[in-house]
Amino acid sequence: MPIYEYYCRDCGTRFETMRAMREADDPIECKHCESENTLRLLSMFNAQSGGRVIAGGGGCGGCSGGTCASCGHH
Repeated sequence: MPIYEYYCRDCGTRFETMRAMREADDPIECKHCESENTLRLLSMFNAQSGGRVIAGGGGCGGCSGGTCASCGHH
């Protein structure tokens, strides 16, 4: 089961949780303030293929890896 990273728009907390892929975009409660005003972030990943390391990452979909006021990504 994949680990997904979320951001709470109410308290600014970033948290991770393991969920099934089909549940990735379902509403989730913030582990700090219990708000459901959260969004899923694009997390860093690392993969290997034929001995080559393929890495990627980013922030939320709105900031495309740059600074973002909506998710706090820097």
